[in-house]
Amino acid sequence: MSDSATGPAGSTTAVRLVVRGDVQGVGYRAAAGSRAQELGLVGWVRNEADGTVALHVEGPPEAVDEMVAWSRQGPSSASVEGVDEREAEPHGPSAFDVRA
Repeated sequence: MSDSATGPAGSTTAVRLVVRGDVQGVGYRAAAGSRAQELGLVGWVRNEADGTVALHVEGPPEAVDEMVAWSRQGPSSASVEGVDEREAEPHGPSAFDVRA
């Protein structure tokens, strides 16, 4: 048994992403939520007033890396021009929320 604050699995990584391009009104948030759940990640995705989509993603480093890679493509209906990525503090949410 581990006494580690990060739990028995070892580590949790968190990132904040801002996705630019034609990413609102094309199903990006719903697709991101589905992909995050498939990968066992927690966090949220939401539209921003400037036309971008923001994500906060937490989970095992390998799964977070897969989500970051997915975000650079998004669903086939989206046209991603770029993704800004930065490390974030894990907040420990219990699910992945698709926000307005």
